[in-house]
Amino acid sequence: MTATVLPIVGPVVTLRAPQQADHAPLVAILSEPEVAIWWVGYTPERVQAEFIDSPESVRIIEVAGECAGAMYVLRGEDPEYPTTVMHIFIGTRFRGNRVGEEALALAIRAEFADGISRITLDPNINNEGVIRSYERLGFQRIGVLRDYQVRPGGKLEDAVFLDLTRSDFPDGPPLPQRS
Repeated sequence: MTATVLPIVGPVVTLRAPQQADHAPLVAILSEPEVAIWWVGYTPERVQAEFIDSPESVRIIEVAGECAGAMYVLRGEDPEYPTTVMHIFIGTRFRGNRVGEEALALAIRAEFADGISRITLDPNINNEGVIRSYERLGFQRIGVLRDYQVRPGGKLEDAVFLDLTRSDFPDGPPLPQRS
């Protein structure tokens, strides 16, 4: 399998490697209540370590020259199981224009072109809006991951396990249509 070459440019979204200038926007986005409820505990130090200092697994989501969010693209190491796990967040002011769906579609297309055959996602079971968004892209519910995520206060919550395979979309899912 080959490594994805960045940037990846779509109609609205560009996926690119992180830069130090992305630190402050990412900290701000991860502090927004609608993001922080799902992405818990992101201090400025953690953002630096996980997003800025680990560029091989991070894609910055850029819209009109601005950092709109980020995604992890975590490719498995075993060639017998060519799977990539993705995690994504978008700033609230960029929502509603299918920015997250375009970012995922671009990343999935690149992974399929690189030989990956399966993409998995595992959103919190209560994050219904994002689950609907993933299903619009073609992801299928595989099951429930019980007691999967530790939430504030130590409470365990379930997640929905979803996947999309190259046999579903040989070239990757279509880019979202915007009105």
